[in-house]
Amino acid sequence: MALKALLFDVDGTLADTEPHGHLPAYNRAFRDLGLNWKWSKALYRKLLLQPGGRERLDHYIEEHEPDLGEHKDDVERDREAWVSDVHKLKSKHFRKRLKSGRVPLRPGVRRLMLEAAQRGLQSAIVTNASKASLKPFLLHALGEELRAHVSVVTSGEEVSHKKPAPDIYQLACKRLGLSGNECIAVEDSAMGMLAAHRAGIAVVVTVNADTRRQDFSQAMLVVNQLGEPDEPCELLPGGAYAPCKPPACVDLALLETMLAEHQNKASST
Repeated sequence: MALKALLFDVDGTLADTEPHGHLPAYNRAFRDLGLNWKWSKALYRKLLLQPGGRERLDHYIEEHEPDLGEHKDDVERDREAWVSDVHKLKSKHFRKRLKSGRVPLRPGVRRLMLEAAQRGLQSAIVTNASKASLKPFLLHALGEELRAHVSVVTSGEEVSHKKPAPDIYQLACKRLGLSGNECIAVEDSAMGMLAAHRAGIAVVVTVNADTRRQDFSQAMLVVNQLGEPDEPCELLPGGAYAPCKPPACVDLALLETMLAEHQNKASST
């Protein structure tokens, strides 16, 4: 069965949005609200284990019991509404950072998406992110040329269960009119990897500083980045697929060979 689509996560996969976009946007929102909170990179890495921004804020309040200051009554009266308002303010600052060009695409993203388009493959965006965060990313970071090649966009707001549940990948495949065996997912985290794996989709993991130490035993291939001709990727341990020689870049030839092995393993179990 031939490869017909690439399914891309966004945050941490297409761009390092967490350290360059979301984390500073959260901290700016906290300052605007007069909160004496400041999330460090180490704390934020732990909060990323929550499936979305509102969930991170709610978890932080529940588990860390921070000083709520003048907002205490509002939180006690309707914590969900208050968290939603904070998240909206954070999203506003995230959009500003995207618009100013402070969240560039990761190496190899543009190259691989254009290669897929030239070969007639479909590309989809499959993310837990809210539409409020996703829209400015597609506009400012992904850009008009690459956006034109994205057939399907699915966000966490469209499913009952976010990643690591398979729902969002199943929805993307349904919209593409394809089976999971005809697709490859590109993810950066164990949470995303599990979601795609549970949907029967082969997964390439391109790690970042926040996810490098996670368990990627359900991935087919693990690399430090997708790679460019002058900036080759590094093959990392953990993936089930072992290329004959370390690849310089993650390209369609490599992915097609990897998918064939994934399909053979699936048919033999």
